[in-house]
Amino acid sequence: MELDLFISGIGGQGIQLIGKSLALAAIKDSRHVMLAGEYGGHMRGGSSIGTVVIGAKPLKALPILPHAGSAIAMSHLFWERVGSRLRPGSFVLAEETIAADLPDMEKHRLVKLPAIAIATELGSRMAAGMVMLGAFAALTGAVKIDSAVAAMAEQIPSYRRQHIEANERAIRAGAASVTPMAFAVDLDAREVA
Repeated sequence: MELDLFISGIGGQGIQLIGKSLALAAIKDSRHVMLAGEYGGHMRGGSSIGTVVIGAKPLKALPILPHAGSAIAMSHLFWERVGSRLRPGSFVLAEETIAADLPDMEKHRLVKLPAIAIATELGSRMAAGMVMLGAFAALTGAVKIDSAVAAMAEQIPSYRRQHIEANERAIRAGAASVTPMAFAVDLDAREVA
């Protein structure tokens, strides 16, 4: 079985860092991974979508996902590029402040998380994406929390190393704020032919 995921938001929210960290964590957990990013030319404020596929065996997914069964939503802006590609019944983890602005959520399993509020309480509002990463990892079991922390730390460039501790606190707080394995994915399950 494979877990396929869209991560949607705007440039500057750490969307690509969430995807890269999740992918690297899965590799650390001995999984097969595919990662792709879709983003415009804007450094900040434009559409940013990450796609991650995780599996126990070599992947069958296409480089650009036509559809997925899960999503992380950090912004309602540009959501139509992701929402229209979700399969019915998909698991969507959404930042609480934008969840009401996501259309057609009655077709999916929506979990609202106050990631911005949690990150702000921890002293680093910019770490909201890391809160979402920790929550997604805990809810699905797709990667271990320690693997997510290690992967994030590897992705942070040298001139931003001072943010690693705050990001780690955010990942762990996100994981602690949800019911573990509430949307568990068994990556080792055999697919029915």
